[in-house]
Amino acid sequence: MSFSCSTLPSILLLSLFVFTLTTCSEGNFYENFDVTWGGDQRAKILNGGQLLTLSLDKDSGSGFRSKHEYLFGRIDMQIKLVPGNSAGTVTTYYLSSEGPNHDEIDFEYLGNLSGDPYILHTNVYSQGKGNREQQFYLWFDPTKAFHTYSIVWNRQRIIFMVDNIPIRVFNNMESIGVPFPSNQPMRIYSSLWNADDWATRGGLVKTDWTHAPFTASYRNFNANACIWSSSQPSCASKSTDSLQANAWENQTLGAAGRNRIRWVQNKFMVYNYCTDLKRFPQGLSPECKRSRFL
Repeated sequence: MSFSCSTLPSILLLSLFVFTLTTCSEGNFYENFDVTWGGDQRAKILNGGQLLTLSLDKDSGSGFRSKHEYLFGRIDMQIKLVPGNSAGTVTTYYLSSEGPNHDEIDFEYLGNLSGDPYILHTNVYSQGKGNREQQFYLWFDPTKAFHTYSIVWNRQRIIFMVDNIPIRVFNNMESIGVPFPSNQPMRIYSSLWNADDWATRGGLVKTDWTHAPFTASYRNFNANACIWSSSQPSCASKSTDSLQANAWENQTLGAAGRNRIRWVQNKFMVYNYCTDLKRFPQGLSPECKRSRFL
């Protein structure tokens, strides 16, 4: 069973030292996001705030970010990617904190020539360190219709999902010295930009500007997450009333999820940092030896 923000209560807990707000934000881009670059001509909020489009031309790309910062939660966004010849373009959708030692949880969509598949690039940064890339082909054309891309982020793990199918899990292994994003609040960001020096076939295929402007579309944003502020320093709600609303707090894969992620990784994974001994001759990251699904 799925739950929308309209059916889930907002939970407000007060104690002597902790003030926590677990909230569900839904839908309206005017209320939840600010355009950060590209101007009104390239980043457009339409349909009363229910649709947002980003465009890229030869002069500039565009982007937006959330008004709120979050510390743990589930973030969903429906995206329709740039159609046709999108080679050289990158559409991003990610969570990130600020500063040189930032945390980050990435979806990046690497464009390609017409008829060739997009590559979905994922990465996890913690304390400024990334290099944990996994890449996938998608089992559908992401330019024909909207599809839902989700990040579940709790204290135990990060789950990347596409149309509610898990494609990757990054488990918390701080116990063996692997940094995990656990104490830096992050905003939601998205952008569309030119990266033809690396995005398509390692930079061999350049952006064809005769197809510009390139446009990606967003709708049905949903954040069932903990909004951070200086007076709200944690997300520790265990209220009985919020168990369904906050299912993400202890979300695991389960048997069905393990079967689905095995299917995705066996059939659609095209790069895994955990098997790249040429790139990491000094040895693979410790989590690569411990977790079955990374």
